[in-house]
Amino acid sequence: MKASRRDFIKKGGAALGAMIAVPTIIPASALGKNGFVAPSDRITMAVIGAGNQGGNDTRSFLQDERVQITTICDVNKKSDGYWDGKVAGREFMMEMVDQAYQKKFGRRYKGTIGYEDFREVLQRKDIDVVEIATPDHWHAIPVMMAASAKKDIYCQKPLSLTVQEGRDMSNAVKHHNVVFQTGSQQRSNEHFRWAVEMVRSGKIGKLKKVTCGLPGGTPDFGKTAHLTEILPVPKDFNFDMWLGPAPEAPYQPCRTHVNYRWVLDYSGGMVTDWGGHHPDIAQWGIGADGSGPIRIQNPKSKWSNHPVYNTATEFYFEAIYENEVELIVSNLGKDIDIPSGVRFHCEAGSVWATREEHHADPVSVLDIELEEKDRLYTSNNHYRNFIDCVISRKETAAPAETAHRSITISHLGNIAMMLNQDLEWDPVKEKVKDNFLANQLLSRQMREPWDKVYMKYKV
Repeated sequence: MKASRRDFIKKGGAALGAMIAVPTIIPASALGKNGFVAPSDRITMAVIGAGNQGGNDTRSFLQDERVQITTICDVNKKSDGYWDGKVAGREFMMEMVDQAYQKKFGRRYKGTIGYEDFREVLQRKDIDVVEIATPDHWHAIPVMMAASAKKDIYCQKPLSLTVQEGRDMSNAVKHHNVVFQTGSQQRSNEHFRWAVEMVRSGKIGKLKKVTCGLPGGTPDFGKTAHLTEILPVPKDFNFDMWLGPAPEAPYQPCRTHVNYRWVLDYSGGMVTDWGGHHPDIAQWGIGADGSGPIRIQNPKSKWSNHPVYNTATEFYFEAIYENEVELIVSNLGKDIDIPSGVRFHCEAGSVWATREEHHADPVSVLDIELEEKDRLYTSNNHYRNFIDCVISRKETAAPAETAHRSITISHLGNIAMMLNQDLEWDPVKEKVKDNFLANQLLSRQMREPWDKVYMKYKV
């Protein structure tokens, strides 16, 4: 362990000591014995975004003995309207973390601190890393500010709301030299990794085509899609802060929490929600992590007729790469031979994977043994990989630039479908060739004062 590592994390001990009363008999956990990591050696974490995936991620980080979650931030104190209509929010997550540590350390613990404004969190010197699990429109500013504050960052997918925001986040992470992991956890899945290794090894011939079968529609994850009436803002929900850089809008329960995905002001529908997963694996297999397609073509789509939701419910587009590989992204399913998951079509066979399994055609491909030189970046736990890299300062399984390049495919697909036009893309300049309107859609105007905050942290 490097000396700089101790300097990096030693500040966590003071914070922890301030939050946990020291008992008369010091337990083994406080001394780093019996499998525990001493408080002074734990990495202190703040979670920004206390709902949905933020809750799942927090539960996973609670399993890592090297991490101490000290802070929860969310604009919502506590309510239902999250996954399956369940309860979440700032106080809910604080209680969850405190209870987990009570069980873990075998003593009374009630020290997790709550905030409504993420800027107060980023000002704290005793926080080493931040998890950002906010809606998509609230990724760019917290990421850029956290990078400026020298906090290492785990940020949920899709990385960005727009292509420009993705570029600026990646630039900030690189400029400030912080560790960054995107929540595209399929990069840490053995089935997807096997498929990618098989393709890139060349053992089944040249790659010709990739298909990504995504979900579609506008599922009512929060059981709030019918709640379109304009209502007074709930007492413990800072809706104006929730909107942040997005355009001003009335409060309607269907907009917020888990169902925000279906509003273009906040997200990009299933195209981007799953675009941070399957197209990301496609890019990995194509070997285009630092680049992207040169053309988006044949866009086809149907759009939501909901009073608030306005994202694509059915979609199809093709991304063509310089090496002539064709990537098809769609939710139209088996009718056009695009099963759920990622399928790589090569000259001598095909392989495909989901989160649960992998397959091959012919099945004899499964008997092909990969050599050590064919192995790619190996991570079997996305959360532990992030903490491993916080300690080692090495690159994570899903760094910012990789995530930016992957989600750019989905952003371009949405733009092509909105305009019903093919797009010629320059992955070096990151501009659409000879298409003024399409280039205008690569970014969004932010609401005051957040537009000025964004520009302040842009590097």
